Amino acid sequence: MMKLLRSKDYPRDELIRRLQPRAAVDLAEPEQVVRAICQAVRDRGDEALLEYVARFDSPAITRPEQLQVTPVEFAEADRQVSDAFREAVAVAIANIERYHRKQLRPSWIDTEGGVLLGQIIRPIERVGLYIPAGKAPLASTLLMTAVPAKVAGVPFLVLCTPPAPNGTADPHILYAAKACGIERVYKVGGAQAVAAMAYGTATVPRVDKIAGPGNRYVILAKREVFGQVGIESLPGPSEIAILADESANPRYLAADLLSQAEHAGDNLSVLVTPSEALAQAVLAEVRVQTEQSPRAEIIRESLRSGGACVVVESLDEGVAIVNALAPEHLEIATAEPLALLGQIKAAGAILLGEASSEPVGDYIAGPSHVLPTGGTARFSSPLSVDDFLVKSSVIAYSPERLRAEARHILTLAEVEGLDAHANAIRVRQP
Repeated sequence: MMKLLRSKDYPRDELIRRLQPRAAVDLAEPEQVVRAICQAVRDRGDEALLEYVARFDSPAITRPEQLQVTPVEFAEADRQVSDAFREAVAVAIANIERYHRKQLRPSWIDTEGGVLLGQIIRPIERVGLYIPAGKAPLASTLLMTAVPAKVAGVPFLVLCTPPAPNGTADPHILYAAKACGIERVYKVGGAQAVAAMAYGTATVPRVDKIAGPGNRYVILAKREVFGQVGIESLPGPSEIAILADESANPRYLAADLLSQAEHAGDNLSVLVTPSEALAQAVLAEVRVQTEQSPRAEIIRESLRSGGACVVVESLDEGVAIVNALAPEHLEIATAEPLALLGQIKAAGAILLGEASSEPVGDYIAGPSHVLPTGGTARFSSPLSVDDFLVKSSVIAYSPERLRAEARHILTLAEVEGLDAHANAIRVRQP
């Protein structure tokens, strides 16, 4: 089910390639479908939106006014969720808010030598969130996107989430939205939801930026509308890599590998260890726990395509391999995990020690679980308050400072052949 690989048998690049197979996917047809959906919603607004909602989401929704969640629906959702869910949401919101408040930075102004320079930092005015529902209503992802946006000070937040066939939104999504202070919720899924938020309709307001995960139609739609609106990321399949030594508990490691494998059939679940005995024990545990899982079919498919135990010659080599993978989630399960932290150069979330299981980060710790995937942690970062802020430079020159530096501006403008730029400085000279 999972591959057992030994690093001594492969050149490094070949080993990484085997760990990150990316099956060729023909996107031509879905791209055409998504482009047509986006164009229709842009041109025909609510009329097109209702057609797609009836076709893909719920035939029970036939009028524009049925798209928006009503106070009655929020109240019904409140009655349906459990007290345990309410408590979990409250704790998660508090932790996420506490973590993200530490990311806030003030605007600043400096004055020196006849120049005022500064940076104005302010929240994006209008943000739209997309949160999947269906088999996996991702209430936690709503918290992990909405709370950083609220901490940033975004004044206008809307949410789109696909309805059930009977036209109702998932109660857990609605409760989480209300707990985050979001009252504008629309029962729209897929590419049509992204298009509605990007272009606006009579019912769904236009936003400045869209955040949130989805299937490949949602991701393609985000790519299609990028430039009309900001997009926080184009996430791919989930990933976990675990760097472990002989001190690690194989039962824990197997459970954590399966926690990502259960998402979908194309996820990455990799153990890297210098211990052959640990690798064999984890493989045995994976088989046992997979058989016990109600999502065994998905897990098997995922592990066949992206599951591996890699036996390396040393922990240092293991660090090099996980850095090359740049995984979404990296667990370090060694006797002294903190000692390796400084050597990690690329990972979305780094979880240290056996108590820091991947779901701790997914649900409750505080950092957003919206993370870079597909090796993009080499140059991308987790979703943060910064994703919901815009910055403006501030420049104010005194006439004296302009005279002192005019010749440098003229030199640079003339080298570039931009005479009008140069002239804008010349006309100001005595």
